[in-house]
Amino acid sequence: MAYKYAMRRLPPLSAVRVFEAAARHGNYTRAAEELGMTQAAVSYQIKLLEERLGAPLFRRAGRNVALTEAGARVAPEVSRAFDTIDHAFAQVRAEDESLLAISTTQTFANTWLAWRIGSFQMAHRDMAVRLDANDKPVDFATGEADCAIRSGRGDWPGMATDLLLQIDFTPMVSPEFHARYGPRLPADLLTLPLLSPEDPWWVWWLREAGVEVPEGPPRRGVRLDSQAHQGHAAMAGQGVAMLTPFFWRNDLAEGRLVRPFEQLSTRGFGYWFVVPEARRNVPKIKRFREWLLAELDRERPRMV
Repeated sequence: MAYKYAMRRLPPLSAVRVFEAAARHGNYTRAAEELGMTQAAVSYQIKLLEERLGAPLFRRAGRNVALTEAGARVAPEVSRAFDTIDHAFAQVRAEDESLLAISTTQTFANTWLAWRIGSFQMAHRDMAVRLDANDKPVDFATGEADCAIRSGRGDWPGMATDLLLQIDFTPMVSPEFHARYGPRLPADLLTLPLLSPEDPWWVWWLREAGVEVPEGPPRRGVRLDSQAHQGHAAMAGQGVAMLTPFFWRNDLAEGRLVRPFEQLSTRGFGYWFVVPEARRNVPKIKRFREWLLAELDRERPRMV
């Protein structure tokens, strides 16, 4: 026997979700806080829903709101419907909470995060952590990552971002290389082997140091795909690397690297914690974000 299903004439579910929160709290401001929205956005969604239904759902009651007769009829049914939906997805959420997938750049992973991520996992023993270190764009829609750490200006549409640290840079070499070859003056860098000389940071730093950089294609040299590899090559005496002091402060403090010059340059970029706006309050992501920011804050006083 064949069944015919009539198309559901549902109002926008985003507006229904706002209505349910506002009805439960009796207050637009508290509903907005729960949903991560502005009070104006809550008011707008309620207005859309009332226009769709052709009846008011709330009336003002001092600083709060109260359900109208129509709203009072609808609210319990809507609340039960959301309870049913919540129950249906409970198992999925439980499975989702058991694994945190983090995508990070090779540099951030190899010079900082990989050395510390174990302490986060030990503090959350019920959660497995997967760390994927690559510099490719992250497609959150595929579920390949829950959150990411990326370098840039933080202006990614649809993403919630937190600045982790500003990116600055200066040349570094091994002590042995410095004793043998220098550089003594910024202009000396034009005669020394540079690691990844095609990196635009070189031209930027040299010009800020008052060095006239010849026009034309970048110098030939060893090209490495991440700052992490450049730093280790510099420690091995292979040339001069342009590095961010924060990542190499322990190597500087312990004498494996030397900063020939005090000058630090920046291009306005930073490392950012990135997560889709709709998932910023997922518990496992929120716990990792809070741990990450606290760890970086704890170490900032010791930055070189």
